[in-house]
Amino acid sequence: MLDALALGKAFACLFFAVLFLQSGLDKVTDRKGNLEWLTGHFSKSPLAKLVPVMLATVTVVELAAGACCAAGAAALFVPALAGAQTLGLGLCCAALCMLFFGQRVAKDYAGAATLATYFVGALLGLVLTGVGRLG
Repeated sequence: MLDALALGKAFACLFFAVLFLQSGLDKVTDRKGNLEWLTGHFSKSPLAKLVPVMLATVTVVELAAGACCAAGAAALFVPALAGAQTLGLGLCCAALCMLFFGQRVAKDYAGAATLATYFVGALLGLVLTGVGRLG
């Protein structure tokens, strides 16, 4: 049944599918450029030597979040995919926490503040996936 709750969940998933599929695919197609930028970004932090591992980890989580959210958006038409909404938005929250941690450690407070906005959206989407199934 098409209603505001179903549309809200689907659009939250669609938004984060676009965000994380683009971001993850960029990290795959331009790994060298991303690695160079991140190496400089974290050069004066305790995470400097972990940049390649962090990049690989964030790339995998972003791609998984984006793929699950794409499936979750399709749940509007294929109800069997509804579980992908919760998984996808949960992975989005995890990815954003990883990115937020990195920005804070790198002392990029403006970047961290921007991520907080995305996190609120992901968290609200995640909460929407539980509405109607609680209690």
